[in-house]
Amino acid sequence: MRSKDKSRRVDEGYQPRLWLTLVGLGLLVAYVLYFVAANDDRVSVSFLFFDAKTGLIWVILLSLAIGIAVGLLLSQLYRRRSASKPTPSPSRSGDSKL
Repeated sequence: MRSKDKSRRVDEGYQPRLWLTLVGLGLLVAYVLYFVAANDDRVSVSFLFFDAKTGLIWVILLSLAIGIAVGLLLSQLYRRRSASKPTPSPSRSGDSKL
């Protein structure tokens, strides 16, 4: 009877979802570190009023941040426009039941 209780505790302690999440996070961290290391070249970026020399990774991350911000703003604008349009109400006089 005791060995059965012990095996039950081991089964309850094993959490495959937790291990899968940890492995996934580990792979994500490894990929991000590789991505940063692979894009450490210095590049010249020409802005409207000045030039800057910075790491390629910062240019990529800045572009990502600008893209996310513009996407969020456009989605809010679309939501606001679609919410302000009046919805046509069905006319009662022309209703016919088939």
